[in-house]
Amino acid sequence: MKLVSFVANDGRPSYGAIKDGGVLDLARRFGERAPTLRTLLASGALADAAGILADATPDLSLEGLTFAPVIPDPDKIICVGLNYRDHVSETGKTATEKPALFARFAGSQIGHLQPLVKPAISDAFDYEGELAVVIGKQGRRIPAERALEYVAGYSCYNEGTVRDWQLHTSQYLAGKTFAGTGGFGPWLVTADEILDPSRLTLETRLNGQVVQHTTTDLMITSVPEQIAYISTILPLLPGDVIVTGTPGGVGAKR
Repeated sequence: MKLVSFVANDGRPSYGAIKDGGVLDLARRFGERAPTLRTLLASGALADAAGILADATPDLSLEGLTFAPVIPDPDKIICVGLNYRDHVSETGKTATEKPALFARFAGSQIGHLQPLVKPAISDAFDYEGELAVVIGKQGRRIPAERALEYVAGYSCYNEGTVRDWQLHTSQYLAGKTFAGTGGFGPWLVTADEILDPSRLTLETRLNGQVVQHTTTDLMITSVPEQIAYISTILPLLPGDVIVTGTPGGVGAKR
């Protein structure tokens, strides 16, 4: 199942499921029980959504849809840095023994097909194509061997980075969470359709040209290991987003 957050024609934030080139408005059907995709995950209603999708026809066309970030209102967005060796090499840094983590905030996100916002204060705005993991149920100190049980699904993330601000200090956050710099989408593909996140191809294109290409088995810290590590620090909640790191090929190093 593919789940998408969007802005309805009447300006109402909504979400739905993709079917036959259209979108089934799930927010309208679930009402107060699950008004957002995050609350749908928190209520454990993915199976209910799949049942509704099987018997219904789309309410909206995908064409002309105003996409919102897949999860517009996550409790937390945790990003992993330096997680592919070719990116570590191009930056001249050294791979860390444990994952290098930093945060983004929800206000930095935009939806699919929405223009990224280049900060007026910088000419060093760069792309970073990444796999995003969306958590489906609450967990703390999750063992790596059980980590994928806690995943609702996967999406794409362009972790737009303001390079000069990223390098102001050893802490990356300043360059990583400018408003309108994080493209998240187009949709969430549920975990039942991606059984092994280490068997994906990740590709970033700039004006039609492939600028990053890798496979996710080349991550230094795998998705299950990331979930285990982060959930040791604090509880993971439904709708939380883990942005799993970018491969080599970023614009600043070309």
